[in-house]
Amino acid sequence: MVNKEKDKSTEEKILDAARKVFVQKGLDGARMQDIADEAGINKALLHYYFRTKDKLFEMIFLETVGKIFPRFEMILLSDMDFFDKIRQIVSSYIEVIIHNPYLPLFVLNEMNKNPEFGIVDFFKVQRPVVIHRFMEDIEKEVSKGTIKAVSPAHLLVNMMSMCIFPFVAKPVINIMLDLDELQFRNMMEQRKRVVAEFIIESIKN
Repeated sequence: MVNKEKDKSTEEKILDAARKVFVQKGLDGARMQDIADEAGINKALLHYYFRTKDKLFEMIFLETVGKIFPRFEMILLSDMDFFDKIRQIVSSYIEVIIHNPYLPLFVLNEMNKNPEFGIVDFFKVQRPVVIHRFMEDIEKEVSKGTIKAVSPAHLLVNMMSMCIFPFVAKPVINIMLDLDELQFRNMMEQRKRVVAEFIIESIKN
């Protein structure tokens, strides 16, 4: 029992350290030694728990995204007004990325480099639940005349793009707008409302 508790404590310590290192250096810049140092353990022990950096990151990704998809599902299956659903989805999406800014680039890089990566399987499993319901909602609102005859695919891509792009382009945005970390964070908090209202106004009849 003691060993199991110790293993769990060590694993959590490693995951916490990995999150910090990935945020600071990104996936490519992070080294296993950096993570071991941050966790206060030796590299051999780190490799005992996680053989590769990718496996470690995959676990963090699945853990993080696994928390947000049930929330999306709850929002989409609710009787909430369609526009409120958009507000809630956008807000939740941006909130997750604010706290896990390394996610967008990691997902894009890994899915392009390794199509068989576990992330691909995760999205294949979750897609029918989340995406299909959202597409149905859009089609219903179009038929009711609440929104314009928009393409569900384009609307979904527009929402994702507007949420993700500032985090992917953060270095450029900070230079262009002369923002420090706090100012960027405040701007992202504001985008929870700005993006949702922009999307809603663009499709509202």
